[in-house]
Amino acid sequence: MTETDQSDAIIIGAGLSGLVAAAELVDAGKRVTIVDQEPEATFGGQAWWSFGGLFLVDSPEQRRMGIRDSLELARADWVGTAGFDRPEDDHARAWAEAYLAWAADEKRAWLREKGIGLFPVVGWAERGGDTATRHGNSVPRFHIVWGTGPGILEPFIRTVRRGVDEGLVTLTFRHRVDALSVTDGRVHGVTGSILAPDDAERGAPSNRDVVGDFALHADAVVIASGGIGGNHDLVRAAWPKRLGAPPTRMLSGVPEHVDGRGLGIAEAAGARLVNGDRMWHYVEGLENYAPVWQRHGIRILPGPSSLWLDATGRRLPTPLFPGFDTLSTLAHLRHTGYDHSWFVTTQSIIEKEFALSGSEQNPDLTGKSVRELVRQRLGKGATEPVEAFKRQGADFIVADTVDELVERMAALEPGVPFDTDRVRDEIASRDRMLANSFGKDAQLTAIRGARTYRGDKLIRVARPHQLADPKHGPLIAVRLHVITRKSLGGIQTDLDCRALDADGSPIRGLHAVGEAAGFGGGGVHGYRSLEGTFLGGCLHTGLRAGRAIARG
Repeated sequence: MTETDQSDAIIIGAGLSGLVAAAELVDAGKRVTIVDQEPEATFGGQAWWSFGGLFLVDSPEQRRMGIRDSLELARADWVGTAGFDRPEDDHARAWAEAYLAWAADEKRAWLREKGIGLFPVVGWAERGGDTATRHGNSVPRFHIVWGTGPGILEPFIRTVRRGVDEGLVTLTFRHRVDALSVTDGRVHGVTGSILAPDDAERGAPSNRDVVGDFALHADAVVIASGGIGGNHDLVRAAWPKRLGAPPTRMLSGVPEHVDGRGLGIAEAAGARLVNGDRMWHYVEGLENYAPVWQRHGIRILPGPSSLWLDATGRRLPTPLFPGFDTLSTLAHLRHTGYDHSWFVTTQSIIEKEFALSGSEQNPDLTGKSVRELVRQRLGKGATEPVEAFKRQGADFIVADTVDELVERMAALEPGVPFDTDRVRDEIASRDRMLANSFGKDAQLTAIRGARTYRGDKLIRVARPHQLADPKHGPLIAVRLHVITRKSLGGIQTDLDCRALDADGSPIRGLHAVGEAAGFGGGGVHGYRSLEGTFLGGCLHTGLRAGRAIARG
């Protein structure tokens, strides 16, 4: 067994939350060992693939767009969305309050200090659509990082690399942690297996061939290993009845190595896992025509205008419009008995409203190219990544007429009783509502309301038009799948990110951050997210853990 000298901290996982904690420790002059089972190509973890959205409250970007936000409004939105209702939510409530205060104050200045810039137009994710006291963002709060996921990671990777040069940081890739070392109730290190070298590209599966053992010792151990989204067996086992039956077929929004191992290792050492049944999956998933990992899915970030139908052709009920309420839509669709649904839309709508989640699908924002951004977002046509999926993706149908479209939709899923006459009627009935600037269709009312926000009118929400109008064609149908993404529960922690045991006492020497900690407290989001809070939760927990460990 290979042993190393003692560090001040061992961080399990080289993703965003672990890197933030490591960067704080490097700045404090502490010695850090980062352990990851994957090759170095995966440095940065899931965040590298992300779109880069961050939740901020009352930011200058919001104020410039005419948005009046406040900590009080954000708190009301968070509480109405989270639905905290369990005794174990006490720590999550404290984390939510701490996160909101950070998002309304220090967060933006801290990001700027790190050199992280923001796109000036603030997005409006999770719009809600119910009453003012329930789920959703009352105002736009989704701030896109200039540089997307890689842009968020860059300053922390730079600091960690500096730590390597200064002899403060040791990077140990292909080292899989199998257990925590515990003596007299104190965690003081890790043991595990050395895996064979592998030149797999970022996100691709790597081998699990064991070539040796290792042991590492430290004053503190930080679990930063993520959730369970890459392990569909664990997702199905944790799937709650309130969301219906788990899909027979799902896509993965995260690589296979997001496998939940760290959670089991922490639990074996006495850490309390809570809220495992709370999870966040999307229903707008597309099969990636160029997959990196198995069942690789890409999510559409939709504007509000596409007509949403279930697998049989029945329109989804109000207020389950695109971009309004992710989990309510998931629950509704899971009770239909089918694993897919449909958008019916037009070329005009996808040009204005379709964005694809991920750094690779947004090269203009990722590459920080103003010229490309203007060309892609404000020029004619949809963005090149969207057009590529339209041409090559298995889930897109393009047609010139409604009759052609519905017949091809039925043919793509021949085993489903798809009601083509009903779909024709849904389209015609919706289009009749556009004869006036008013009407009873709640989705059209929501679209018109959205366009009163100039950010939506400029780059996000298409002018209302008839779907069957050839001037806005061709018609497009998009088959949508469930795509796994985030665990909302995890290791219960206090505000110093110390892992708690079954009695609520801190386990000496053990911390947890990011998705492994439910983004704080074992479930800072409660049942639902307001979006922009996953990356933000990684930043916040990593920062607090690094500061707490540095204080000793």
